[in-house]
Amino acid sequence: MQIFIQLVLGVLGTAMLCYGADFLVRGGVRIANLLKIPSVIIGLTLVAFATSAPELVVSVNAALKGNGDISLGNVVGSNICNIGLILGLSALITPMTVNRKMLAFDTPILMLATALLTAFCLWTPGMSRVEAAVLLAVFVAFLWKNISTARKRPEDAEPADFDVESANKVPLWGAVLYILGGLALLVFGAQFLVDAAVFFAKLFKVSDAVIGLTIVAVGTSLPELATSAVAAYKGEKDIAVGNVVGSNIFNILAILGIAPMLRPIASSGISRVDLFVMCGITLAMGIMMASGKEIRRAEGAVLLLAYIGYLVWLVANAL
Repeated sequence: MQIFIQLVLGVLGTAMLCYGADFLVRGGVRIANLLKIPSVIIGLTLVAFATSAPELVVSVNAALKGNGDISLGNVVGSNICNIGLILGLSALITPMTVNRKMLAFDTPILMLATALLTAFCLWTPGMSRVEAAVLLAVFVAFLWKNISTARKRPEDAEPADFDVESANKVPLWGAVLYILGGLALLVFGAQFLVDAAVFFAKLFKVSDAVIGLTIVAVGTSLPELATSAVAAYKGEKDIAVGNVVGSNIFNILAILGIAPMLRPIASSGISRVDLFVMCGITLAMGIMMASGKEIRRAEGAVLLLAYIGYLVWLVANAL
């Protein structure tokens, strides 16, 4: 009976995270527009924060509870999932074009963030407050540069992955309810998902790290999967690629810049293989993007197969 309850809570928690992120961005976009904040800044900040809110809340929740492997594994696993599963599937639907700014600026920043995270984790297992401060400083600089560029050259700004016009139809009182409801869903959804993840890790005698790298990572990446798959189906290729690159940057620099500040993360379960897979699949994506200014279907298949192979390796070593 306990297994069934925890399974239901885990699924419920995942659904709450997805809906909570959507509610939060709907309410936030409406309030931001009422305050006359430029739409390009809304897209670069509020929408980016909200679509990665599940990863943020889950990692902070796990860190505060002392589940460092889940907190760090969620970020590492989500970044691998975003490229291997989400971008791989999106490229199979339709080849993904890459805009100039993403190739020249965003992708190198993702490479830097990935290298920093890997170096910090190899130096000491986990994340200290000092290391988190470095990541957060890089994120602030990245955000400031993006906003400055968007204000000077709006045509270079990446398209927002959210329907702003729909959000603007929401009345003020509805926007406030969306924000409060979204926050509540995120907080309680994260609680349910982390508790269920810890329960099943103990039940099947696998590490918190494996659970964080797989079930939790995929669960918190569902908003990105839905957004990118729909964007690819509609032919909005910049949104699909930008969603993955932007989310991965946010996951490392913002989430691991914030969570360890609240409580340093001790994580001995994230192995060198996990870190090197994250580095390798990020580098492979960068090479694919630079080689032909697009990610072709065959390259998408390679990314997807790499992700499947990684999952097989994880499960084989966990049993």
